[in-house]
Amino acid sequence: MSVQSEVRTMPSKQSERRAARARRIRDSRTDRWFMFCVYLLLSVFLAVVLLPLIYIVASSFSSPEAVSSGRVLFWPVEFSLRGYKAVFENPQIIQGYANSLFYTVVGTVVSVVMTIAIAYPMSRRTLVGRNLVMSVILFTMLFTGGLIPTYLVVQQVGLLDTRWALIVPQAIGVWQVIIARTYFRTVIPDELAEAAQLDGCGDLRFLWSVVIPLAKPMIAVIALMYAIYQWNSYFDALIYLKNPDLFPLQIVLRNILILNTYSGGAIDASVVLQRQQLADLLKYSLIVVASVPVLLIYPFVARYFTKGIMIGAVKG
Repeated sequence: MSVQSEVRTMPSKQSERRAARARRIRDSRTDRWFMFCVYLLLSVFLAVVLLPLIYIVASSFSSPEAVSSGRVLFWPVEFSLRGYKAVFENPQIIQGYANSLFYTVVGTVVSVVMTIAIAYPMSRRTLVGRNLVMSVILFTMLFTGGLIPTYLVVQQVGLLDTRWALIVPQAIGVWQVIIARTYFRTVIPDELAEAAQLDGCGDLRFLWSVVIPLAKPMIAVIALMYAIYQWNSYFDALIYLKNPDLFPLQIVLRNILILNTYSGGAIDASVVLQRQQLADLLKYSLIVVASVPVLLIYPFVARYFTKGIMIGAVKG
């Protein structure tokens, strides 16, 4: 009996689908041309971004001679792993990777904790003087003390030539504080906090048990921002660090490229040519090596990143 009823309902479903297709509004010629231009423009942007990446990857798997002669385009020529072998044979690369991982993980955790600690109170209307404090925070985004005063402060507090010199001075980003504050004000209503207080929930318990679970998309967004900044940190390490054992990966890569570049002197021409060819190959291999961790992390936080960016964009 059930089979017969299903057979009877199939034509009705098909008719409904046909009616829905008939009611579907066809795009006008102007709309079709507009969408064509949009897709064409997006394709051009994709090519501008994607083709250089393909060229870098192809060059990193090519031979030094092919890279130096300019024969590599979008496919490896004379496939070789010599560039990666030269990169990982240097023990400083492993040390630089470990240091960058430490700066990225610890720095991101510290920055996210401090950002939430200052952004959540700023979002509560019950906090006295929150507008004044927020104005002071915004002032630091527009006006800074400069490089020399910042260096002197880091030196006076004893952070110079330590790992914390790359974490503490840049621990809080004003833009991230604004994002977190706006998210808390939009998603966490005051009525929810009042209901939690009536149930005997304190501020810290409410923050840990209610606010943070609801703020996972925003936390993923600011964590990704802080992690990318820490991983690509270069200028701060160049200023504050002198011990090679503390150098992040970016400084190590810079030093390797400089050491593999001929700077003059009485050296055989063939040696100079081989060194220059290896330096040209190392540029592409090092770019791939330095970009892999970020490319591996991004897919896991992409969905949170998209959701966090769209917070507040759609109302209703």
